[in-house]
Amino acid sequence: MDITEWKSQTEMAEFILLGFRDLQGLNIFLFPLFLLFYTFTMVGNLIILGLVVSDHRLHTPMYFFLGNLSYLETCYTTTILSKILSSILTGNRSISISGCIVQFYFFASLVVTECGLLAMMSYDRYLAICKPLHYSTLMNSRVCISLVGGSWVNGFVAMAVLLHLMSRLTFCGSNEIDHFFCDFTPVIELACSENHTLELLETIFSSMFTLIPFLLTVTSYIFIISTILRIPSATQRQKAFSTCSSHLIVVTIFYGSLITVYVMPWSETMKELNKVFSLFYTVLTPLVNPLIYSLRNREVKEALRKCLSKHNWVSKISW
Repeated sequence: MDITEWKSQTEMAEFILLGFRDLQGLNIFLFPLFLLFYTFTMVGNLIILGLVVSDHRLHTPMYFFLGNLSYLETCYTTTILSKILSSILTGNRSISISGCIVQFYFFASLVVTECGLLAMMSYDRYLAICKPLHYSTLMNSRVCISLVGGSWVNGFVAMAVLLHLMSRLTFCGSNEIDHFFCDFTPVIELACSENHTLELLETIFSSMFTLIPFLLTVTSYIFIISTILRIPSATQRQKAFSTCSSHLIVVTIFYGSLITVYVMPWSETMKELNKVFSLFYTVLTPLVNPLIYSLRNREVKEALRKCLSKHNWVSKISW
């Protein structure tokens, strides 16, 4: 291949997000469905965030982490669903190369941050249940701010390295991404330049910032469940488990879908299934988080009831 031909192949200005190709004819139904998901996700998470900020009874480490998680979910949802909604509404599934890489950067950074926050929340529950006498000392405001700040900084700084390396890639041949957003593997498949260093770094970062938090979360819950089972009173066991059951449900949904997508091989036959499971951690988890934490958490329900009563929106709420 001569230089002229090579240049003509690398002059790619945009990618095409194929999304769910088999459902293209159902856009009239998909748009209101995803718009409903987006609206409920944003409203639900912003309500949780507002309650945590405004109600002094929720000014505890547990709800400080929850407030950060709710804020993260609003950013997360906007990064993915805003492009999906735009593509369905306009029919334009194209995205510039720089826009695609930036979308991946924010998506990956937020995933890494969420892994860290979920690990911190499990550690908080571990201290509350397994080390109650030392809880206030070990989980003070300074520690909380350091843990949360570390989660946010680690996510965005680490992914900035991948962002820099991805921006140096050249792309040739097909410009079609067989996914509904710019994930790492579908984008890298289209690169025609050397990317072994990038793939190695992605593996290292995945192990450091997702696998390690996952193992810390699992370890925390092993100790938590072990401690709860040793409590002699059935009432006390139920009360102790109720304080961490909401978080455990969220962790199961998030990591279950994440592991399914990134551990299973990215083959032609698995692509459609991977896209379905990707919806779980990109759309479903941010959507159900507010429901799980509001319906299964007495303090959040009380704070919401107080807020609604204060503004005379409802006179009485039954849960």
